[in-house]
Amino acid sequence: MTLTDQEIARASTMQPISEIAKKLQINEDDLRPYGKYIAKLPLRLIDSEKMKGKKLILVTAITPTVAGEGKTTASIGLCEGLNKIGVKTAVVLREPSLGPVFGMKGGAAGGGYSQVLPMESINLHFTGDFAAVEKSHNLLAALLDNHIHQGNSLNIDPRKIVWKRVMDMNERALRDIVIGLGGHAQGVPRESGFDITAASEVMAALCLANDLVDLKDKLGNIIVAYTHDNQPVYARELKAQGAMTALLKHTIMPNLVQTIEGNAAIIHGGPFANIAQGSNSIIATKMGLSLADYVVTEAGFASDLGGEKFLDLKCQYGGLKPDLAVIVATIRALKSHAGIPFEKLKEANTDAVRKGLENLEKHIENIKHFMLCPVVAINKFATDSEEEINVVMQRCEELGVKVALSEGWEKGGEGCIDLAKTVQEVAESGKSNFTPLYNFEWPIEQKIETVARKIYGAADVEYSLKAKQQIKLFNKIGLDKVPICIAKTQYSLSDDPKLINRPIGFTIKIRAFDIAAGAGFIIPIAGNIMRMPGLPSKPAAENIDIDAEGNITGLF
Repeated sequence: MTLTDQEIARASTMQPISEIAKKLQINEDDLRPYGKYIAKLPLRLIDSEKMKGKKLILVTAITPTVAGEGKTTASIGLCEGLNKIGVKTAVVLREPSLGPVFGMKGGAAGGGYSQVLPMESINLHFTGDFAAVEKSHNLLAALLDNHIHQGNSLNIDPRKIVWKRVMDMNERALRDIVIGLGGHAQGVPRESGFDITAASEVMAALCLANDLVDLKDKLGNIIVAYTHDNQPVYARELKAQGAMTALLKHTIMPNLVQTIEGNAAIIHGGPFANIAQGSNSIIATKMGLSLADYVVTEAGFASDLGGEKFLDLKCQYGGLKPDLAVIVATIRALKSHAGIPFEKLKEANTDAVRKGLENLEKHIENIKHFMLCPVVAINKFATDSEEEINVVMQRCEELGVKVALSEGWEKGGEGCIDLAKTVQEVAESGKSNFTPLYNFEWPIEQKIETVARKIYGAADVEYSLKAKQQIKLFNKIGLDKVPICIAKTQYSLSDDPKLINRPIGFTIKIRAFDIAAGAGFIIPIAGNIMRMPGLPSKPAAENIDIDAEGNITGLF
């Protein structure tokens, strides 16, 4: 009988977190324990001298499908495999959001025998980081509305408030609401709404900050509204940044946990990749590089979203230089890109695999645009035929790209030894020479069009009248020299989720921009993208239960 992810996690024997810390030469006195198996790490453990010569491995993927690619599982499996061949490795990941946990996707702690533990705690609240981000964000919203209620000395136009509230749940009913009803004592009536916490600019700023002082500066630079004469109003003008940062005193510290095989995992932050930068914090990544010889880290969705934003945005801000990128692909996802329906993906079909390889080839090209060596990891499933796997292996060989199987779900680190050896070989070869795609100083349109044409494969970019007007405003208020973080569907290289595989000749349509001045980027919005997801017809929450002894079931 095949065990579920939760059953495998529950059957695993965890080590006290102090024992995991010893493997990274962390003194027990430096830990901030959250129970027996979780601890926060102080920022003083980050050491730029110790980071020198360390290897940073980005794990990305082909365009995701409903079949799933298993990027987090592959990241954890690779960490296990590298440690098995004697390479001191830590995996650095994002924290799960309760929205997907209770929605369609389920948990985000890996799967099978490549998981981070304690799985249930990580997926459900963890150390309260998301709650603290939510409180910090909503404190600013409360101060903003109170300022208007108390006389509005900043001359804020209530129709031009851009700061919503957030909650860590999929709740479509809160996307657009009216607040302040009930008379004068209840505040000023206006339209507003909620975003999901992972989309909060506070989350984005946390993950791009270097320390508490830097975080406070970033939070102060958040634009919350505009005045009646169209001047931006910043959080610092509401004197909000000090209290907001105080709420994040402990949240800024990364979380140390362990893999099933007892290796170190650092988990911190959780911005989504289709609406934000989609990677863990700069602090967590630097922490890993200070404590281990190799760091394996994933970026959300595929190379056109989390991958591009990791390389162009996070790496430039953090001064990080990755050594290679692993592209996770599955046979069933390749067949899905060829148009094979979900119910037939288990049937062998080498022709469909060949057709779907067009998508993989584009993501290989994308990584090469950054002067990085790609390694393809085939996340193997039991239904994959040898002939189908050979099709992928042969094509990668023709392209001169290293490829290996990833069998971490079934076998843990033992199933990722070949992948680990391949990654080590490429990392130590020194052939990568990471170069960002664009310079922050470029004009906004040039940055957008560079990403759209080179990474998405678009033929053109169109801007709505509103988007053009916003670009003029950005140029006026000094937001033209920051990176871009394009929000678009994760299900296509284009901005249309129906265009699967490798679409060509399409136009990216920028309909508007969101601003993340505090985090330090602007967000061109391509197509229809939601910052507050809704629950599916059958939410994962319906399968989750707990008994009288506190044992949770149905979590995956």
